[in-house]
Amino acid sequence: MNLQGKKVVLGVSGGIASYKSVSLARLLIKAGVSVTTVMTTAATKFVQPLTFQTITGRPVFYDMFNDDFQENIGHIKVPEQADCFIIAPATANIIAKIACGLADDFLSTSVLANNSPLYLAPAMNTNMWNKAIVQENIEKLKARGISIIPPTSGLLACQTVGLGKMAEPESIVKFLVKNPEFQSNSNNGLLNGIKVLVTAGPTREKIDAVRYISNYSSGKMGFAIAEYCLSQGAKVTLVSGPVALMPPEGINFISVQSADEMFEAVMANAPQNSLIIKSAAVSDYKIEKPDPGKNKKRVNLKLNLIQNRDILKTLGKQKSKNQYLVGFAAESENLEAYARKKLLDKQLDLIVANNILEPGAGFDGDTNIVSLINATDVLQLPQQSKFMVAEKIIQKIVSDPKWAQIKNYNP
Repeated sequence: MNLQGKKVVLGVSGGIASYKSVSLARLLIKAGVSVTTVMTTAATKFVQPLTFQTITGRPVFYDMFNDDFQENIGHIKVPEQADCFIIAPATANIIAKIACGLADDFLSTSVLANNSPLYLAPAMNTNMWNKAIVQENIEKLKARGISIIPPTSGLLACQTVGLGKMAEPESIVKFLVKNPEFQSNSNNGLLNGIKVLVTAGPTREKIDAVRYISNYSSGKMGFAIAEYCLSQGAKVTLVSGPVALMPPEGINFISVQSADEMFEAVMANAPQNSLIIKSAAVSDYKIEKPDPGKNKKRVNLKLNLIQNRDILKTLGKQKSKNQYLVGFAAESENLEAYARKKLLDKQLDLIVANNILEPGAGFDGDTNIVSLINATDVLQLPQQSKFMVAEKIIQKIVSDPKWAQIKNYNP
């Protein structure tokens, strides 16, 4: 279920979101995909073809009447060997052309010559997106089996806020990973056949029937790890506290609320997994005696807190020689020192540490800034998406000499 060895034609039409296509090309290349870029003339006004050529290592096609491109009937040959064709961004113009079967430039003629699955990632002004004719074209394309990667809401180039932003490059890659028609077998995945247990999100500790103690964890880091492991051929179990995220398809998902529930779920599943990644933000304390009803409002409310069972420490004590255990350390000071202490105290193989006060890191955001720390070294990563952080974590794990003895063990 990974993209290794796939061949993609990346179509880029003329919108400000073209700059995101550069990141998309880079992500696909990193995933082992061979990328050939086809641009409209308008797109070349936003991003130079040389940029895509440098990233992909392949020629960029944009001029129908370039002799070099047409030597082998380029617009026919380019899509001929493709496993899929992605247009990102897909402007209202290219969407209309495809819907009507027009072919007046290299991109539109290549689409007509294409026989592989076609994906469009629309990007345009909200008013344009909402126009009846655009939506009619979208529905027409869907009816013809063309996949639409939905736009998102946010601040647009015209400084209005609304629906029309091109999906983020990471989301497009995830869309492809989940789509059965674009999945290769997982023989080349970093975690092919490996059973992985991931925890994510916060826990909630009841005060009474309506109140609880929790934290700001969104679960995004753990979900990104689970999705990346899945893309690398792993058999993934994801235990998550309450979050506003949809569990990825193909994952064994276990939903819990409290630290006690997470403890039981993790301990029940841990023995069957070779790799355990504990990214959940589990509450350290719980209410000794939660009120089964609702506490009435009072001037002072005293809560008697007791410690929850330490899931990570228990896993460290119980892990076998054929298991690899990863923990997280969210700190606000002395990051490396505290993380190293946790690494030793809880018998971890690797710890992922971040400073929750640093902009771009910490809870609830889409990016993170972490250090990967093991017994011998520290790898500091710059700010990047949580999906890319997940990729770096897995790459660090599989480069560990200990992993060689684990990957061939199937509990």
